[in-house]
Amino acid sequence: MMPWLLSGLGLVILLLAGDALVKGAVNLSLRLGVPALIVSLTIVAFGTSAPELLISVQAILDNAPGLALGNVVGSNTANILLVLGIPAILARMHTSECNTKKTYNQMIAASVLFIALAFRGVFDMLAGAILLGALGLMLWDAGKEARRHRNACRGDLVDDDLEGADPDMPWPKVVIFLVLGLVGLPLGANILVENATIIARTYGVSETAIGLTLVAIGTSLPELATTVMAALRRQADVALGNVIGSNMFNLLAIVGIASFVGPIHVDPSFLRFDLWVMLGASVLLMPFVYFGFDLSKRWGFALTALYLAYLTAVLG
Repeated sequence: MMPWLLSGLGLVILLLAGDALVKGAVNLSLRLGVPALIVSLTIVAFGTSAPELLISVQAILDNAPGLALGNVVGSNTANILLVLGIPAILARMHTSECNTKKTYNQMIAASVLFIALAFRGVFDMLAGAILLGALGLMLWDAGKEARRHRNACRGDLVDDDLEGADPDMPWPKVVIFLVLGLVGLPLGANILVENATIIARTYGVSETAIGLTLVAIGTSLPELATTVMAALRRQADVALGNVIGSNMFNLLAIVGIASFVGPIHVDPSFLRFDLWVMLGASVLLMPFVYFGFDLSKRWGFALTALYLAYLTAVLG
């Protein structure tokens, strides 16, 4: 009974922390005079990817490098199909109003780079240096974009009518929201993943299946909690930016850092199936990025159904 209760506690912490992080990110963008999209691509995305980083590094230290790679690849697939699918079922996300072409192209480029390095058979320090170098370029470009927007628009970049947006919110309150979100998300995810794993083992689910499914879903729950709250608050830019930024951070930073802790050998099954599913899921965002489609309830059900089909294939 205790693992079930603790799993519920972890979920509650995730939802509350996701709400706090969205509030903090939107108001930080107001105070800094940069778009909420830029903040979500950096602070929000990095914060919600903290569980993947912690689990991947720990997996290397525990001599389970396959879990680190499965966690990242599985989380990226879940981020798109599940993390965007479920919020779209709850509330239509007006992604047609978001200009994410540039960052989306960067995510696709990061995915292609990651797959190319995977075909070397191992993510070692050389591969890690390449991934971290690409991350540095992405962050430099995001900083340059933020400065350009701030100088051009002088902060008039976020709709003050959005729920939770307060251009006069004191700095200490903004920081408190951000800290609560950034600390609460990995804490809630850790509690939920640990206890859900206990439940899964009780029912005889294999370690590999746990890594590709349960751990991947669990470490994607911060993104899901943040995206659900962003969708309910009509902040599609935060929702979409969170997913795109988290996926880039997962590929470039998490595997890049973990590669310096120890080599990550690539199982042939990743090259045959999982990496291509991840890339295919990323390509599915193209209609919303390039052709002005909104993430409606119909799309939400379709994305969620595709993820359930992926889970069935993995568990099968």
